[in-house]
Amino acid sequence: MLLKILRKLIYIPLVLFIIITMTFFMVRNTPGDPFSDDKELDKETIENLNKYFHMDKPMGIQYLIMLGNVIRLDFGPSMKNQDKTVNQIIATHLPVSIKLGIISMIIALWIGISAGIISALRANTLLDYSAMSATVLGISLPTFVFGPLLQIAFSMKYDLLPLDGVDSWQCFILPSFTLALPFASRFARLMRAGMLDILSEDFIKTARSKGLSERTIIIRHALRGGILPCVSFLGPAVAAVLTGSMVIEHIFSIPGLGEEFVKSAQNRDYTLVMGTTIVYGAMIVVFNLICDASYAILDPRVDD
Repeated sequence: MLLKILRKLIYIPLVLFIIITMTFFMVRNTPGDPFSDDKELDKETIENLNKYFHMDKPMGIQYLIMLGNVIRLDFGPSMKNQDKTVNQIIATHLPVSIKLGIISMIIALWIGISAGIISALRANTLLDYSAMSATVLGISLPTFVFGPLLQIAFSMKYDLLPLDGVDSWQCFILPSFTLALPFASRFARLMRAGMLDILSEDFIKTARSKGLSERTIIIRHALRGGILPCVSFLGPAVAAVLTGSMVIEHIFSIPGLGEEFVKSAQNRDYTLVMGTTIVYGAMIVVFNLICDASYAILDPRVDD
């Protein structure tokens, strides 16, 4: 298992290098530039800005300068928020996105795993059919529809929870449930399938024949194997939570990094686009590595 993790650690710099390179050339080759659409800037000011951000140099030189900045973990000043650096923007907004993502993932795992276990233990009953029908709805209903529905129900009509912002912990309830819904549904279906497979194994029948309680069988024997499909999905789920939070942050006016990423793409803020993309890419790669290691721990048969 250790060798497997070490091999994957070697791939991380290569993956990040590919992400950085592709992002740089895709962004720089999109039509327009950060300053040409700003009517308040005269021609001389635009030329000075281009020189300051090295945009007057050949593309290859710009790429090398960018790589040097990345190696130093200095993404430079934002092109549209020139009173702030990209590092400052990331340091301010990333913790909000991380908090939203962690809360959402905890909710998704708690609801999904619990519902999956209950459905597996009550397979082919009304409870099972009801839970699986709910998961279909959860997967099918877009978050940009579910979020406003929660706002209407809990904020506008009954005034139980804040409509938007991050002024208190209550502000995270609605966006977290909105973001968690599709992942909770998928975790529930995966957990049900995994538990049904494990519960049909011979070692479960042997445990029951020994007189062990159903609770002991589930917790000590079935849960470890049944949760493996959820662990496999955890890496893509984390990536989807990071990207999906952009929509949620916009709906609930949450000042997270996802909102800044969307604005930077719209404004062609090259330095901020690069900085946020690198942060998101690094987080996704690291979380996938953690998920692979967790899978190997839970299932020793995995050796590659």
